[in-house]
Amino acid sequence: MKDKYAALRLENQLCFPLYVCSKEIVKAYKPYLDELDLTYTQYITMMVMWEYRELRVKEVGEKLFLDSSTLTPLLKRLEEKGYLIRRRSEEDERDVFVTITEAGEALKEKALTVPERLAACVKLEPRKAEELYRMLYEIIGTLTKKPQDGGGMENG
Repeated sequence: MKDKYAALRLENQLCFPLYVCSKEIVKAYKPYLDELDLTYTQYITMMVMWEYRELRVKEVGEKLFLDSSTLTPLLKRLEEKGYLIRRRSEEDERDVFVTITEAGEALKEKALTVPERLAACVKLEPRKAEELYRMLYEIIGTLTKKPQDGGGMENG
């Protein structure tokens, strides 16, 4: 006889190992990010800023899948640390731009070893890591109803 409650078992949930994995990866990042005085969310924000140098706040939120209620205090904190500058557009004051500062750019050099150090903790074969990366972005695309271009995959 089939168990009608099988779908409610934790062991049958895809979301649970994803949740635990995410939590444990962020925990693994912590000692390396503590050296940079960044939280994980601040770190991924800086990764976006290192790549693009200047973006609208809305674009940062889109790239990180963060809403403005999460993003605004995050950007404010990074601005207080001297890594970013926020400024309103002269054409449309509702539009806010975020620009990386020299200090923010200098932090990039210090962060260079973080992905490598984390990859040493995860110990996943490159082929498996690439497949997992592709599958996760496929799920993200399904859940957000838009195709995701995850760009390149690094070990982290």
